[in-house]
Parts: sequence; structure tokens; C-alpha cells
Amino acid sequence: MPEFTLRRLLTAALAALAFLAAFDFMSLRNNVQAFETRGEWITADTTETNPLLNEWKGNYGGVPPFDKVQIAHFKPALEAAMAENLKEIDNIANNSATPTFENTIAEMERAGSTLERVLTVYGIWTGTMSNPEMRGVEREMGPKLAAFSDKITQNEKLFRRIEAVYNSREKLNLTPDQKRLTWRYYTNFVRAGAKLGAMEKKRLSEINQQLAGLYTRFSQNLLADETDLFVVIKDEAQLAGLPQSLRDAAAQAAAAKNLKGAWVIANTRSSVDPFLTYSDRRDLREKVWKMFVNRGDNADKNDNNAIITEVLQLRAERAKLLGFPTHAHWRLDNAMAKTPERAMELMEAIWKPAVACVKEEVADMQALAGKEGAKVTIEPWDYRYYAEKVRKERYDLDQNEVKQYLQLGKLREGMFWVAGELFNFSFTPVTDVPVYHPDVHVWEVKDKTSGKHIGLWYFDPYARAGKRSGAWMNAYRSQERMDKEITTIVSNNSNFVKGNPGEPVLISWDDATTLFHEFGHALHGLSSNVVYPSLSGTAVARDYVEFPSQLLEHWLSTPEVLQKFALHYETGKPIPQNLVDKIQKAATFNQGFGTVEYLASALVDMKLHLAGSQKIDADKFERETLAQLGMPREIVMRHRTPQFGHVFSSDGYSAGYYSYLWSDVLTADAYDAFTEGKGAYDKEVGRRLIKNVFSVGNTIDPAEGYRGFRGRDPQIEALMKKRGFPVNNPKNSPNIKPQAKPNK
Repeated sequence: MPEFTLRRLLTAALAALAFLAAFDFMSLRNNVQAFETRGEWITADTTETNPLLNEWKGNYGGVPPFDKVQIAHFKPALEAAMAENLKEIDNIANNSATPTFENTIAEMERAGSTLERVLTVYGIWTGTMSNPEMRGVEREMGPKLAAFSDKITQNEKLFRRIEAVYNSREKLNLTPDQKRLTWRYYTNFVRAGAKLGAMEKKRLSEINQQLAGLYTRFSQNLLADETDLFVVIKDEAQLAGLPQSLRDAAAQAAAAKNLKGAWVIANTRSSVDPFLTYSDRRDLREKVWKMFVNRGDNADKNDNNAIITEVLQLRAERAKLLGFPTHAHWRLDNAMAKTPERAMELMEAIWKPAVACVKEEVADMQALAGKEGAKVTIEPWDYRYYAEKVRKERYDLDQNEVKQYLQLGKLREGMFWVAGELFNFSFTPVTDVPVYHPDVHVWEVKDKTSGKHIGLWYFDPYARAGKRSGAWMNAYRSQERMDKEITTIVSNNSNFVKGNPGEPVLISWDDATTLFHEFGHALHGLSSNVVYPSLSGTAVARDYVEFPSQLLEHWLSTPEVLQKFALHYETGKPIPQNLVDKIQKAATFNQGFGTVEYLASALVDMKLHLAGSQKIDADKFERETLAQLGMPREIVMRHRTPQFGHVFSSDGYSAGYYSYLWSDVLTADAYDAFTEGKGAYDKEVGRRLIKNVFSVGNTIDPAEGYRGFRGRDPQIEALMKKRGFPVNNPKNSPNIKPQAKPNK
């Protein structure tokens, strides 16, 4: 998933397209009220010694000064940058000249560059370098930043100027990009409450500040459970079933905690899922599973249930203030789906065949367990273990055998090769830029033909204390050419578990898919070719942003990538064709499980936010909703509510977790364009993809962009086929055609 930098978020923030992190980037634009009333202005002497406030220097158009950053810099830098930004905004709002695109909208684009740089580094530290001192800064600054955001959206003089440009847009001879940008500013200000009365604005700002504090608490509670809770194994016999790579990783995790002669299963998905897949010890599988699924739900100081109740109440109140029946209606009003009903229609269409598939999967696992003489009833902590056994029996496919060919370093080279074939990019390692941790490495990206510098790609692959779990993409700097050519800086972040020093890191097929997915986001940012930063790269609708990334997942399984880069970690030989054939035959295996665990989370998310102002007990609501849906008892939600960071660490994917499914409809349909052509590396199809999807950012409506690429609207049948589900009668298929939004 992508995270969003501040400049692009000036408009997206107002529309609640926040990035998922320990604080809410969506709310980051402009509370200076606290500084005005208390006189907390930063002196020139302070700013001169704070590296966060300086222009980025060095090659490649400048780079973040990671080597100079100290936690003590963040609070004064944020306060100084907010004060500077407020002055910029006041200058725009108080301009006596007639409002024009140049003196209002363009100046809004230019404002806040210092704050954006500070927040970029701040987001990295909160998400990947957190410690008690940093968390203290975060708790203090979160509400201040949220209120700062409201200071801009509630600036009446500023809004009147934006509105004047919007109302005159047809007379001002604007370019299509300028019209699009003006429309976005106006629409997003209105969505953020610019037309509310004084009392309503005051209450809205109070809500946003309260939410910012709650998001921080939720994230920090989750991080605490993921950091502080783990399972220690002291008897080597209890490692039965685990491949050597997992044993080595568990030993490294124990060593990092100064536990000698032990193995540690960390409370993160990258550690838990492999253990549940291979451990022969059912009692330990249950223990590890319960640890993982109960994150944020242990009735202790890190419990998130009360926070969720309060968040939902505040979101419901905010939606009503803004004129929407529920938070879900507010969130989807500017998405491709447009309404919660359309999103629910798609999810419900997939839910029933997915549940039916799960029943078949469980029956197969239960039969195999019985054949092996195991007198067990399949439980959630058994699912991955017996699914792997069924896979091996049915397809003679052992995922651990596949893993021997999936070296992280080689797969990274494979991604670069795909980027070269499809996007004409080259990647060259560089060592002349500072990094924030020794694990981070940097590559320069160029156009292979012209040698033109495109941007930088940072890679932070490994789990560590203080780094949130999961995988994501971020843009440290957005591409633009408004006043001059500015190239992008993007990053990919993962949580792979290190093995022994000097040995290759082996990853699962699922992890390799995620690696390609996040690189798809990076390519989306690197391909950007727009004028205005707020329309750049991945700053698109939430239910469209996952489309380019999910699409790139398909290239992992292409023969060209597997034969060149899926090399055995010991022999160096490419993965044998018979093993590739097995992978392809098993492509739809266990799709019931994968779809149901995801959809359960997406459906609960949507139903929570359609519930309106009723006071919700999160655990109870989750249980009752899943029962009503007919959730198979052998599966748990991929993200249970108390740990659902996508939804409760920010507004980011709230009422929007359906987006992955919506985007996958586009993905499956789009990849068919390649298979209907000359194959995965069809140059002409690739050219259309870059022209209409990857390079255009938010300069055009996504529905228009998709039609420009595909020649028609997407069809759901490709998704059903991709997942191995029965293809519905097209007449009864849900309406997933993207509804165009005005570009005016």
C-alpha cells in the first residue's frame, strides 16, 4: 500500500485519503492556532541549526539528511514549518488581486514545501525507527497537526478565493490539468467543511484533533503488542517441521533479544504465517496463532477496543456535520465505487462463492488429517498447516521447496528486470546518499535509452524493533515540473526476517508476490509525468491506487522472471520447469481461504462505518457480523478489528478496505489485455498502460484512464476466473463500472 507525502496530500488530505502510519498524514495541513495563542514561534537561531528545516542538498536534486536527524529535532521543526506554512497561506488568502489560477491554486501548490520535507522524515521515524522518545513526540504532535489542518480548510478568505477560481474556471482559459486541480481543491475543501458555520467548524476541528490522538494511541498499542509479545522456544524438539531457514530466522530473533540457546517467534505476520504453515507442534501453533490474532485485544494497557468505539462515534458525528448519512458515504463519495452500496454489491457477489470454496478446502484438509490418523477437527491454527499438506499431496507442490529458489536479492533483481522491459527503467546502486538505518540501500533509476535521471528508489527490507509490521511504499518527494523539473524519490518497505549473516534471505511465494505488489506502487510513482505535485504519482482514488500494484504481481510468475531470477540458493540453478508447472496448476489453490479472510475484514470495515452513530462494542460487533455473514469457523479475519491498522491508525482505508477487491477487478481484466495480445511483455499494451495509467497520476478521471488503456470498462468475469470461482451470468454480475466524477 502507498503512503502519501504532504504536498500531494494538501488536496488528498482534505479528502481523507490518509496514509497508514502511526500518525494521520491526512490531517496534517495547518493548525497554527495553538502557536498563535501561546506565542510559540521558533527563532531564526533555532531553525538554522535544525537539519530538518533546510533544503535537501546533494546529488539527484537533493536527498533527505537522514544522517543528521535526531529525535529532538522533530518538535521544533514541525512547529517552525507549520508557522512558515501559515504565513504562506495567509499571503494567498489576503492577496487583494482578483483570484486567478496562478495567484491562488498554483500558490497553494507551492506552499508548505518545508513542512512536507519535515513530515516526510517524521513519518519515516514514526513508522520505522520508533522508540519511547519518538512515541512521546508523536503523542504530543498528532493533535496539533490535526488542528493545523483545519486552520487551512476553515480559512474563509482562502476558500472564497478558491471558490472564485472554481466558478470562473471556464472563462480563465485553463489547461485540462489546471481545471482538474482547481476542481480537486474546491471539492476537497467543501468535503472538509469549508462551507460549514462557525460552530460546526469549531466542532469539526475538535473531532479531528481527538481522532488524531486516538489514531496515535491505536498505532502505538498495536506496535507494543507486536514488539513486546512473542513466543520463546527453548527445546529444539519443539521446532519439528520447521525448515532450516525458519529455524535460523527464529534463532536470529532470539539473539536480537539476548536470549541464548533459544528461538523466538515474533508477533508479526512474516514470522507467524510460516510457523503456522510448517510447525508439527499443534499446541505451539495454537499458542502462536492466539498471540497473533489477539493483538490489541488482551484487556490490558494496550487494548484497542475502547479506542475503536470512540473513533467510530467521532467519525459518525463528523460525517453528519459534513452532510453525509455515514462515514462510509463520506469516504466513498469521491472514490471510484462512489457509494457503499456499490462496494457492498461487489463484495457480496464474491463472498458466497468464496465461502463455498472454503467448505471444499476444509473437507479436503479434514480428509487428509483423518488419513494420517490425526484425530483433530480443523481449527484456525490448523488451516495453513493442513492446506500445505493438501497442496503437496494434490499438486506434489511443497512451498518449502519453492522457497529454496526465492532469494530476496535475486527477486529484487527480477523486479528491476521487469521494470526495464515494461518501463524502460534501469536501476544502479548508489552509496553517496545518507540512509536512516544500515539495512536501507538506495538505487538510482534512469531511462535505459536516454540515460535521463528518473528518481531514486530506497529499499528497507527487514523487520526490526520499532518498525511497524507489513509492507508499504512511500514517496519522499513527488515528481513535478510546475516551476522546474523535480524528480521523485520513492521507497519500498518490508518486514522480512533476517537469517544468518551472509546467507541469502529466502522468502515464500506469498511474500514474493507482496514484494512485486509494493514495487508496483513504486513504479507508479517513478512513472509519474505530470505538472502539478498534488496530481502526481499515486495520489489517486483509494480504490484505484491498488490497481497498478496488484497488476504487477502477475509478472512474478512469468517464465522470463522465474528462469532468470528464481535460482536455487545453493546450486544457482533456475527453478525446474516441472516445479513451475506445479505452481501454475496450483495457482487457484486455497483461494477460498485467501478471499474469505480478506473479505471478512473488508465487510466488517464497511458495516462498522455504515452503522452510523450507534455505540459499538468492537468485539461483539465483529462476532455478530461474522455470524450473520456465515463466516467459516476455521478462518479468522485477516485483520481483526482491534489490530486493523488500515482502518484505525488513520482514516486511510476506513470504509475503504474493499479497495483491494475493487482494484483486483481492474487488475484481472487489465492483465487479460496482455494475454490477449503478445503476452506479458507486449510492448504496445505496455505503452498504453504507462500512457493511460502509470504516468498520468490524477490528471484525469481514473475511469477515463482505464478506458483509454483497455478500450472499455472492466468486467468482473476475469477476476472470478483468476480466483477459480464459477463465472457468474454476466446479466447478474455486480455493477463495477467506475463512475466518472466531474473534471470541472
